Amino acid sequence: MISLQALKQRFEIIGNNIGLNRALEKAIQVAPTDISLLVTGESGVGKEVIPKIAHQLSHRKHSKFIAVNCGAIPEGTIDSELFGHEKGAFTGATQTRAGYFEVADGGTIFLDEVGELPLTTQVRLLRVLENGEFIKVGSSKVQKTNVRIVAATNVNMHEAIKKNKFREDLYYRLSTVEINLPPLRKRPDDIHLLFRKFCSDFAQKYSMPTIKLEDEAIHVLTNYSWAGNIRQLKNVAEQLSVLEENRLISKEVIKDYLPNTSENLPAVISGKSENSEFNNEREILYKVLFDMKGDLNDLKKLTLELMQTSNISEFKKNNEQLINKVYQKDNYSTDKNVEIVDIENNRTDRKKENIEDDFDYIQEVKAIESLSIQEKELELIKKSLEKHAGKRKLAAKELGISERTLYRKIKQFDL
Repeated sequence: MISLQALKQRFEIIGNNIGLNRALEKAIQVAPTDISLLVTGESGVGKEVIPKIAHQLSHRKHSKFIAVNCGAIPEGTIDSELFGHEKGAFTGATQTRAGYFEVADGGTIFLDEVGELPLTTQVRLLRVLENGEFIKVGSSKVQKTNVRIVAATNVNMHEAIKKNKFREDLYYRLSTVEINLPPLRKRPDDIHLLFRKFCSDFAQKYSMPTIKLEDEAIHVLTNYSWAGNIRQLKNVAEQLSVLEENRLISKEVIKDYLPNTSENLPAVISGKSENSEFNNEREILYKVLFDMKGDLNDLKKLTLELMQTSNISEFKKNNEQLINKVYQKDNYSTDKNVEIVDIENNRTDRKKENIEDDFDYIQEVKAIESLSIQEKELELIKKSLEKHAGKRKLAAKELGISERTLYRKIKQFDL
């Protein structure tokens, strides 16, 4: 069995991360078998190297290795690509064609982005995994194939199964052994090693000196989140190699090549955040909502107890503290009138307004604050006259009434 170090040299794998080493060790162990593999991990982590290892270290290494990107093939032609078709099976099928499973007989098929397969194709694939049988599109003849299937996906398969986008039985057939490759952000010690390797390759490719990073630039590089993983790191290395004349890269230069750098680097924040005012308002809003929820629960409790009693005086006495709590919070006082309104008496009026009563409450409590319209009217007239120095025309205009009406009100209130 090949050693881990020898494997890395053979397949040009760089890194000493524990998660990466564990994934490679699993690949070495299962490679000589015909076990189906499912390689998982984020986009750009290098999942395609595992199928190559599984094929090259197996007894199938002298047979064909075919890599298929399932997400790049249109849904209407995916069955034809994988399983082949007969002449005349559909429009444009001018001749019989062998599919990948027929061509790769005795070898290995790598199904990249297997989570993108249509459900109908998943059924066909399940049959191949179970007994090695498939049927060409437009044919009724069952054919046999002997292939090893290695699949890869960046999709959360359990979520896809819950949403009925992927068959659970196919998932368990594919994932006899599941190998997960860690994202680059969980391999901080490997980032600079990979970057140096890429820069060296591009320097040789473009016949130019190799770029190097200042210490602060290395810190920026290793602390970046790398959403695109190794693929993104390689792109940044190539851009720097081609575009920068100065071969010593500072942190200011490298930040220009990293989107949203400030959001991904750790930072010490002193004082108030620029969003602190917004956060404070949000906290206040949450508190108000929680208080409202508590008041609503209290009202429900009062209503329920009111429904179960026929003695209003006893009800007020037993629930005095709760009534005070509910109605004093919004500047209500206990000496304001609390009137019990029978909902049954109002059902007729509610039906006229086409409002459906979806509650089973028989009674509800309303707090009524007695207000004198006449007093408010007198107060407004006085303020308006004072504001306009007794000029009735201007006061009437501001109050929204005619001058004649204002004159009548002045006489009525003896102003």
